[in-house]
Amino acid sequence: MNRKKLIPFTKWTGGKRQLLRELNDNLPVDYNTYYEPFVGGGALFFDLMPQNAVINDLNEDLMLCYKAIKNDVDNLIYLLKIHEENNSKEYYLKVRDIDRNISYKNLCSTEKAARLMYMLRVDFNGLYRVNRKGQFNVPYGKYKNPKIVNESLLREISEYLNNTNIKILSTQFFEAVSDAKKGDFVYFDPPYIPISESSSFTSYTKDGFSLEDQKKLRDTFIELDKKGVYVMLSNSSSPIVYELYKNYKDNIIVVGANRMINSNSKKRGKINEVIIKNY
Repeated sequence: MNRKKLIPFTKWTGGKRQLLRELNDNLPVDYNTYYEPFVGGGALFFDLMPQNAVINDLNEDLMLCYKAIKNDVDNLIYLLKIHEENNSKEYYLKVRDIDRNISYKNLCSTEKAARLMYMLRVDFNGLYRVNRKGQFNVPYGKYKNPKIVNESLLREISEYLNNTNIKILSTQFFEAVSDAKKGDFVYFDPPYIPISESSSFTSYTKDGFSLEDQKKLRDTFIELDKKGVYVMLSNSSSPIVYELYKNYKDNIIVVGANRMINSNSKKRGKINEVIIKNY
């Protein structure tokens, strides 16, 4: 099997491609099964290409993309090419509005996956955002030549997923790691705690990710630590984060990352994030 490192098949808010060096520098020396309960675009997952892993995201449509790449890549590529041929603002809005009527329920899982992958390639900043009804509501982007179909990459990912032991889940983060054992490795990359009161939690799902969820995540981190699982977590460099993980203050590493999701370009730039480990 080709062991060339893979890259994410889609843009994803909060993706970790720019922090791969820092994340790799902080990995445990050796581990068994890899777990990533907030896999998103999978930057670290695809960089590591573990042979045994559990990947998860509460966003069911996103995980349909992983499953379609694994189980139905030919049809997925065919559907993406149709989207590519028809791409325009008017076409995008028609595709986006499908989840506002009954026709969305009639789509097969691969059609849902192709729809999402297309929208994330052409919408504003590659954002995933839904309203309270779970309806996608990101406006069309201004890209001259968006790469909607990367056939070779999709086939390479499909080959990888079919030649390894990778479980693909869509459940709560604490359920996704319930089977983790001593010597396994869990990487948490949750929606970040806002760094200021003017910020708001990014809603990857219509239910969002609250402060109570962050506390549950901290508790899960501690439970895994007690089991002998290696745990690494990313989050914002927020006072709340330091308070939540005060028991691990000696294992908090500050790193800088460019944030590009602000609609005001003057407010984009380097923002400190943290990597927290239990080892």
